[in-house]
Amino acid sequence: MSAAQPDGSVLGRINLLVEEEERLDGTSQLSEEDGKRLGELKVGLDQCWDLLRQRRALREIGKDLDTAKARSVNIVENYEQ
Repeated sequence: MSAAQPDGSVLGRINLLVEEEERLDGTSQLSEEDGKRLGELKVGLDQCWDLLRQRRALREIGKDLDTAKARSVNIVENYEQ
């Protein structure tokens, strides 16, 4: 996903991932493959939300949105909350 995309594109990607996540979450018996995909979706959503937060922060301080980059899984999944 390019950081140069407008926020609407990032939000559109988030919506697609959420739809698929909800479909899988609604399944009573997940196959091993579906369980793996659900994990991938959760990581992808974390990365998209992180990118969106970066872009919004950069916009707020008047910086170039193109400097926002999707961060690695290791970084995004190890944030302290």
